[in-house]
Amino acid sequence: MEIDAWVWWLIGAAALGIGLVITAMPELGMLAVGAVAAAVVAGILGGDAVVQVVSFVVVSTALIAVVRPIANRHRAQRPQLATGIEALKGKQAVVLERVDASGGRIKLAGEVWSARSLDTDRAYEVGQEVDVVDIEGATAIVM
Repeated sequence: MEIDAWVWWLIGAAALGIGLVITAMPELGMLAVGAVAAAVVAGILGGDAVVQVVSFVVVSTALIAVVRPIANRHRAQRPQLATGIEALKGKQAVVLERVDASGGRIKLAGEVWSARSLDTDRAYEVGQEVDVVDIEGATAIVM
């Protein structure tokens, strides 16, 4: 019993897909799509081995040439919406307990936070508005 060429291409695509999942290398996914294209050429169009290999190479190369630069651009961009502690930096807060270099309490984004002054010589009194410049652990650094 002989196995058709398109089955071998699908086995190769599955192996590349498994490699993609294990290594998280998107290039393996693009090669897997090329293998599926070669399986289509072998199974549906009935192309010979040279046409199958050429379709694999063309589709894989085209995907790597087009998709990879787009993916790299997206990976390099910072998210437009800040979340977590990044979203709190730059916000204003109200002093609940005197804040100085050794500590205090503020109300920030509806929550009570421990805080300390960025400037060791500066103290903020109850009711004053302060700006959050950084978050260190569970402590807001204010000025």
